[in-house]
Amino acid sequence: MEFMLPIHINPLPAPIRITDRVMLTGSCFTEHIGQALAGYKFRVLQNPNGILFGPDSVCRSLEAIAAVQEVREEELFCLQEVWHHWQFHSRYSHTDKRAALEAMNRSRKEAAAFLQQADWLLITLGSSFAYKLTGEAERGGQLPGEGVANCHRAPAAWFRKELLSIGEIQAMLENSLRTVRAKNPGLRVLLTVSPVRHIRDGVVENNRSKARLLEVVHTLAAGSNDVFYFPAYELVMDVLRDYRFYDIDMVHPNYAATEFVLEKFREYCIDPGAHSLMEEIRKIRIARQHKPFQPDTEAHRRFLRAHYEKAKALQDQWGFLDMSEELEYFRKESGGW
Repeated sequence: MEFMLPIHINPLPAPIRITDRVMLTGSCFTEHIGQALAGYKFRVLQNPNGILFGPDSVCRSLEAIAAVQEVREEELFCLQEVWHHWQFHSRYSHTDKRAALEAMNRSRKEAAAFLQQADWLLITLGSSFAYKLTGEAERGGQLPGEGVANCHRAPAAWFRKELLSIGEIQAMLENSLRTVRAKNPGLRVLLTVSPVRHIRDGVVENNRSKARLLEVVHTLAAGSNDVFYFPAYELVMDVLRDYRFYDIDMVHPNYAATEFVLEKFREYCIDPGAHSLMEEIRKIRIARQHKPFQPDTEAHRRFLRAHYEKAKALQDQWGFLDMSEELEYFRKESGGW
């Protein structure tokens, strides 16, 4: 008897290798994937503008990164004593205008350099809704009608909400992918749709929004040999399909659901030759997170030294691995030697 709806997932024809450079951008679910890959020592750069939900925001970010556009001082605006930018997440905001500007430009330059050498670009889209400035907004260099990536808790009257059409979304993404591939012709693209439901838009409206994203990503994947789709959305909504797999808000997938999706991502998107190495890295990460009842015992020091040696052996065997954080942790916690 089947207790889950079966799903067919096409493996990537040339899966992601542990030595590949992977740039990730998009919704908060992007960060789950990015953090997991970073934990396994993949070379990743994630969300250089911070979390972005809509395809319009993602595309503006990618095009600005590809062009290495410098963020200008006049693009920032002050709201409640904090300096913000309409195209950056609030994690880049700061009470000091110069500090905010420097952080944004530093992130954009790092992303531009990374993108030129990246092997993969992973885009997770969250919503088809766009937010555009009205004439009442403190515009920060933008004109009424221009889209924003983050509302920064500004007054609702500053924005006009709009549901993008399938044609608009497809045109945006096609143009952005052409732009980034002009800088990096060998770049491969993996598209996903976030399983996080935007219930604030309304249940019916959220489904309309997700449907448009799904139509576009499948059209793009079907029309290119270098664009692929991973069904994170379907894995949560149709395979797990149970509120046991959501947090208390009944919107965000919980730890079990996220781990299930990541397990499928590893199975179908990651080079099988890396799986055994990833398992060894996972064991070392678990050892690092271990909280001993008696940290001052010789037994615990032996535990730390043993895992220091395991981490060092992995780094020596695989020259591309950077285990410096783990090595420093085991050395320091053991009292040094």
